[in-house]
Amino acid sequence: MALKNLTISTKAKAPEWAVLEREIIAKLNAAAPEFVKKYTNVDGTLKWKSEFGSMDGSDDPYEAFHNLALLYAIGGSEEIYDLARKMWESITLQWTEYGQIYREFDGYYDWMHHGEGYLYFYFLGLTKPESLMDRQRARRFARMYMGEDPLAENYDKEKKLIRSPLNGSRGPRFIVTEEDWYTHRTVLDDYLAPYEDIEGVDFASMKCNWSDPEIYKRLIEKMNQRMNRGDVPLNLNATTMITHAYMYSHDAKEKQWVLDYIKVWADRANANDGYMPDNVGLSGKVGEYNDGKWWGGYYGWRWPHGLMTIMEPLTNAVMNAVLLTGDYSYLDVARQQFDKNWELRKVEGDRVLVPHRHFDAGWGDYRDASPRHLIYLWTTSLDEQDLKRIAAIPRTEDWSQIIIPGKPGHNTLGYKHFIANTLSWFEFIQGRLPNFPVGMLKANLELIDIHLRRMRSMIGNQENWDSYDPKTTDEIIELDLLKIGYQVHAWQWFSPVYLEGLMQLATGSPMHISHGGFQFANIRPFDGENKRSGLPEDVSILVDQISKTHTSVHVANSGSHNRELVLQAGGFAEHQFISVLIDGKTIEINDKHFVLTLEPGTVAHLNFTVQRFANTPTYETPWSKRADWHPLITGRPLSNF
Repeated sequence: MALKNLTISTKAKAPEWAVLEREIIAKLNAAAPEFVKKYTNVDGTLKWKSEFGSMDGSDDPYEAFHNLALLYAIGGSEEIYDLARKMWESITLQWTEYGQIYREFDGYYDWMHHGEGYLYFYFLGLTKPESLMDRQRARRFARMYMGEDPLAENYDKEKKLIRSPLNGSRGPRFIVTEEDWYTHRTVLDDYLAPYEDIEGVDFASMKCNWSDPEIYKRLIEKMNQRMNRGDVPLNLNATTMITHAYMYSHDAKEKQWVLDYIKVWADRANANDGYMPDNVGLSGKVGEYNDGKWWGGYYGWRWPHGLMTIMEPLTNAVMNAVLLTGDYSYLDVARQQFDKNWELRKVEGDRVLVPHRHFDAGWGDYRDASPRHLIYLWTTSLDEQDLKRIAAIPRTEDWSQIIIPGKPGHNTLGYKHFIANTLSWFEFIQGRLPNFPVGMLKANLELIDIHLRRMRSMIGNQENWDSYDPKTTDEIIELDLLKIGYQVHAWQWFSPVYLEGLMQLATGSPMHISHGGFQFANIRPFDGENKRSGLPEDVSILVDQISKTHTSVHVANSGSHNRELVLQAGGFAEHQFISVLIDGKTIEINDKHFVLTLEPGTVAHLNFTVQRFANTPTYETPWSKRADWHPLITGRPLSNF
């Protein structure tokens, strides 16, 4: 069926935001190959150590290069796609040789780190979904968590639980060794202990000397006794992997797995006065290995991040559920947890503090309430109740400030993947920050320049990482590369491939949640002439308003040729365009795609009427359909070997 097509012929000078978007894409098209060449061998393997121990680390190189896939998806060159594929394959091979990746998936780690690393895999779904190997891996990786892989028995189908916080292609890791945590020891010296009864540790100090051999030994023993068996809320991040597989396959059992797994956690919270328990034994009993306590699990209520590491997987999971079903009530699972902590708030002057951790003595670690997870919930619901929750939180930071991580005077360490401007984007999309597009895009360009300069500096040369003098480095980097366990993060600090402003404006959505969330979009652009994902050459778009029923989009063609822009309702075609208002005229659409032929030097404003979550989410594009994809390969049964 032919797509509805409208020709735009209104001539106007390209607005500044449109010019800046094209500048970012051009700059990144040039910077990305330089970055890859600097840090890799001819085959794409990273120029780095011949040995790297511990279970930590496979996520970090993926994180440093995952934006290659996202850049291509928004309009980067074909060279960028080739680099994205090359780096995925070479990192997978290299970390297989180091010993942590097995069968192309991390052998065992937690879903904080799986979630970070496999963002790359999810972003590849937005590039060329016909890729046989991507689809093959998506099915295989999903089966590792659905109880259908005999080599990775991570999931108990009967009790609907993931059997350990440490899991992966080798199955659950019930017993860890001192080697497993080795590279994290110096990092964790600055954190509190996971338990309150570790000999030699003053828990009240909120510090634990993991570097002390005797303390380290005791920590490992107690973690094996209390923490490494059974399920934890962090495992809800696995719902993104299964949803990812579903958007290739539309296999109903993948969808059902996600919904069942969320429901069992929701039931546990409801049975615990609304508070999400953070440890569940292999029998399904809360607190089974933790003296009956519902707090104290792996990455749970007693851990340094506390509330954040409960809210984040809940937020990812419920957003996935709404994507799969269109049922907004799933959001109540995450809302309930925020509301329960909000009920415990303390008011100190103009600050409202909520407890972030639960100790044996009760709630503690009161900090400023954060609106960030609520903003993500709102981008899914676009509901007034979520706006009211956000509005109730005092603004203890400047929401209108556009932050450039790495710039003197701007915080850096607090922003994973240098995603720093969710609050200012929210202000813009609420109509309160009209200068955001130009300011944010200029900040995006400045961030790229900071990282280019850092990459080209003395400290950016990996040959110096083992021996540099921090007092004489030519660039500021808030990462001590001399510490064991920190170097593996370094490539993220030198990568110039960051595109937060571009993604926010071109899709009408915030950047992904860094520990395992999809890159959602209210609008997704495609290049109609080249039949591929991303903005056509010379074309820019800006989404400046979103609501339950409408999406406002500005488009511009700053070039000298006709360009065909195909707009999709939703990042995964989950929404439906009903109609569009342009130049006072309403055009009926009733499709998830709409085509604009943009004549040279034209601009337009379109106001779409939309029906949200009206379609089954998919990685299919207008030209790449599931029916045309090469069928998945079915291997020989293991019993034959």
